[in-house]
Amino acid sequence: MATKSKELNFEDKLWKAADALRGSMDASEYRNVVLGLIFLKYVSDAFEEKHDELLKSDYPEDAEDKDVYVGDNIFWVPKEARWENIEKAAKTPQIGEVIDNAMDAIEKENDTLKGILSKNYESQDLDKERLGEVVDLISDIDVGSKDSRDKDVLGRVYEYFLQQFASAEGKHGGEFYTPRSIVRTLVEMIEPYKGRVYDPCCGSGGMFVQSEEFVKEHAGDIKDLAVYGQESNPTTWKLAKMNLAIRGIDSDLGKHQGDTFTNDLHKGMRFDFILANPPFNVKNWNGNKLKDDARWKYGVPPVGNANYAWMEHIISKLTPDGKAGFVLANGALSTSNKAEHAIRKAILEDDKIDAIVALPDKMFYSTGIPVSLWFIDMNKNSEHENDRRGKTLFIDARNMGKMVDRTHREFNKEDIKKIADTYHAFRGTNDQKYEDVAGYCKVATLDDIAKNDYVLTPGRYVGLPPQKDDGIPYEVKMKQLTSELKEQFEESDKLEAKIKDVLKELGYEI
Repeated sequence: MATKSKELNFEDKLWKAADALRGSMDASEYRNVVLGLIFLKYVSDAFEEKHDELLKSDYPEDAEDKDVYVGDNIFWVPKEARWENIEKAAKTPQIGEVIDNAMDAIEKENDTLKGILSKNYESQDLDKERLGEVVDLISDIDVGSKDSRDKDVLGRVYEYFLQQFASAEGKHGGEFYTPRSIVRTLVEMIEPYKGRVYDPCCGSGGMFVQSEEFVKEHAGDIKDLAVYGQESNPTTWKLAKMNLAIRGIDSDLGKHQGDTFTNDLHKGMRFDFILANPPFNVKNWNGNKLKDDARWKYGVPPVGNANYAWMEHIISKLTPDGKAGFVLANGALSTSNKAEHAIRKAILEDDKIDAIVALPDKMFYSTGIPVSLWFIDMNKNSEHENDRRGKTLFIDARNMGKMVDRTHREFNKEDIKKIADTYHAFRGTNDQKYEDVAGYCKVATLDDIAKNDYVLTPGRYVGLPPQKDDGIPYEVKMKQLTSELKEQFEESDKLEAKIKDVLKELGYEI
C-alpha cells in the first residue's frame, strides 16, 4: 500500500536529501519546501514536453501560446520558472531567490495556483548548499512527462513523501495524511462512481485521489465526479490544492481555508458521497457558539468533544440517496455521555447507520489507538439493493492487516477486498450471498442494538470465532485435563506447605 516500488528506487535517496535539508527547521516547514520543489519540477516537465511537441508541429508558434497549454490541462510555465533555470542556479548562493521568483511567476500566470505555492526558499534558515543538492536530485527524476504522468510517478512520490512527513511529525502528521489503506477501504466500500464527492476536513486530499483512482480502475469517467472539500489549516489547504493539481483533479476546496463548523464554505450544498477522517476528540470546536445550528437534527453535540458534531454535519450534507464513510475514534461507538448517547440512538432509530467496521490498532501515524469506520446510507431501501431497513452490518477487522514496521500496520489488497466484498454482499451489490461469520461479521437489527443500549462496538455482536476441532475425543480430552489439574493441585499443596513452614520459622504461624 505505502511501500516503495522498483520504479521508485530513488525515493530513499530523495528522502535522505530532504531530511538533510531539515537542519533546525520543523518537519512541517521543510515538508513544504521539498513538496514545493517536486511540484515545480512536475509542472515544468509537463510544460517542456508539450513545448517540444509544439515546436516540432506544423505550428511551432503555438509553443508560446498559453491557451494551447491550458486547453490540455497543463500549467503555463513562464521562461524564468522553467526547471532548466532552477537547475542552472543549483550550485549558486542565489538558488533560493531563483526558486521564489519561479513560484511567483507561476502563480501569476495560473489563477488556480495563486497563493498556494511555497515561497520561502530565500529564507536564512534554509541551507542553500543542501537546497542545491535536493534540486540536483530532483533534476534526475522524470516526473512530468506524459509517460510518467500516466504511471502517476509524481503522485506516488508525493504520497510517499506525505507518508514520510506524517511519520516524522508524529501526532501532527495525521492532521494532513490518512494512510492509503484506510482511504482505499472507505472508497472500495462506498464506490464513488459518479456525482459529487465531499470531504469536510480534507487534509492533503487523499480521499479525492483514491476516489479518482477508483473510477479509473473501474473504467468510469473521472469527468463524472465533482470534488468538493474544506480544510481549516492554511498550510494543509495549500498541500491539498497542490496534491490535486499535480494529478489534474479539478476541485472546489473554497477560495481559502475555513473552519467547517463556524464557516461552512459549501453551505446549502448536498453531496452524493462523503469521505472523511475528522480529527479525533477535538475539545475546542466552538460548540458553545453553535447550539442552535440547523445541522443538529439528532441533538446538540457536547461542547467538549466534536466527534458527534462531525457525524451530524456529514449526515446533514448528504443527498436523499447519499452515502458516507468516515473514521472516528472507538470511543464514539459506546460513549455514555448523555448528549452523544441520545444522538447515536436517534440516528439509529432514523435508520441511517449502514455498517461499522472495527480496525486494528497502529493504523495511523498520529495515534496508536484503534479506530472504526462508520458507513451512513440515507436510503437503505434503495430499489437495486437488498432491503436493509432496520439492519446494521458489524465487521470486526481487528485481527487483519500486517505490521509494515515496528509501529505501523496496513491492510493489503486482500484485506480490503474481503471487507468490501462482505459489505457489498450485505447490500446486495455483488454476486456473493451474505452470511454471518462468527468472530468476523454479523447483521444486527435495531432491536438487537437497543438491547445493547445502542452500543455499536462490533465485537459485542460478532462474537468469538469458532474454535478449531483438534480431533481429540471429548472423554479423552477431559481425562487428560483432569489429570493435569490433579497434578497442579498437588503441586499447589506442596508450595502452600513450604510457605507455611517458612512463615512459621519467621514467627508467623498460619
